[in-house]
Amino acid sequence: MVFQKEISLPPFPRGFHLITSFVLDELPKKSGVLHVFIKHTSASLTINENADPSVRVDFETHFNKLVSENDNHYTHTIEGPDDMTSHIKSSILGSSVSIPVKDGIPQLGTWQGIYLCEHRNHAGSRKIFITLMG
Repeated sequence: MVFQKEISLPPFPRGFHLITSFVLDELPKKSGVLHVFIKHTSASLTINENADPSVRVDFETHFNKLVSENDNHYTHTIEGPDDMTSHIKSSILGSSVSIPVKDGIPQLGTWQGIYLCEHRNHAGSRKIFITLMG
């Protein structure tokens, strides 16, 4: 059995946002491995703490220091100062996550959730593609 679906996410402001519910709402009641892929190069996905919002603030702060828009050595800046930095952050975090699923329930840990990591200052809607193989 293979289930696949593209999901359009609404625009999110720059930062780290829990999107677990967007994925769960689309999952069939089957078991297997869920693969979630983002179809963009300036946003990424990761799994991390879903309880304390300060974790998401700290992620944003850390990545802005790690890959600063204030650096002047970037040449790929046609779309603004967040252009190349968004691509770098996306490459560091990655474009997909995989999660085991049992009877339609992702087997995430108690404090885990799926994040959309939005790296652009003014991003639009994002598309993710989910595949459940089992």
